[in-house]
Amino acid sequence: MSGMSGTPARAATAPLRWLRRHAVVLAGGAALAYLLLPNVVVMLFSFNRPAGRFNYEWQRFSTDAWTDPCGVADMCGSLGLSLRIAALATLAATAFGTLAAFALARYRFRGRSTTNALIFLPMAMPEVVMAASLGTLFLNMRVAFGFATILIAHIMFCLSFVVVAVKARVMSMDPRLEEAARDLYAGPVQTFLRVTLPLAAPGIAAGALLSFALSFDDIIVTQFNAGPSTVTFPMFVWGAAQRGVPVQVNVIGTAMFVVAVAIVLGGQLTANRRKRSR
Repeated sequence: MSGMSGTPARAATAPLRWLRRHAVVLAGGAALAYLLLPNVVVMLFSFNRPAGRFNYEWQRFSTDAWTDPCGVADMCGSLGLSLRIAALATLAATAFGTLAAFALARYRFRGRSTTNALIFLPMAMPEVVMAASLGTLFLNMRVAFGFATILIAHIMFCLSFVVVAVKARVMSMDPRLEEAARDLYAGPVQTFLRVTLPLAAPGIAAGALLSFALSFDDIIVTQFNAGPSTVTFPMFVWGAAQRGVPVQVNVIGTAMFVVAVAIVLGGQLTANRRKRSR
């Protein structure tokens, strides 16, 4: 009788035990769903045909915005400008940031601790402070605001993120692998290209992707350092929001989100294939 009475009790507590075992997974899934919900809404409303200027209420399904994504004046021009600035800023910030990360992680020099502290300042301080400081610098130097000032500001803004990402990767690398390459008569250049660079590549790629994302969607630094005729895509969206955001903005946002997810999934699949091949 005691065994029969214990069976219903265990059956009643089984769901609680299951929840305890999977609590972390469920909480992580709920947080991920919460983060992705705005992207799903943007994607859904890219197929909407609003009755007025504002695309905030669902009216009816339509693919007009997808068939004519550049139907709004100056939107694709501002998108192309943002892509060019983000690409150039990513290349420059990744190159300089990688060199700085190797120097800070591998070498001892006077002022190294101060440099490490200064690297974190752009990440710790409010973005508007850096934006206003750069704008004041350009004004005092009598530099004309436009494409060049935005590019310089974005490089300065993204540099710290690249240094932190690459430095973390370099510090976790095993130096014995490079020593083994030199013991096998590999020169400095060959060791760097065949051993050091492939090991540091994930950190460099992470810093580059983060730099591109930060540069593409930045608006505060851009507004303080842009000229009157220079309008990036975030500035276009900000200006359009005051009189009605067109559906094409949702189309561009959906396309950027799909491309970003495809890059991440491609990287994961490539990493998994390499692990299986080993």
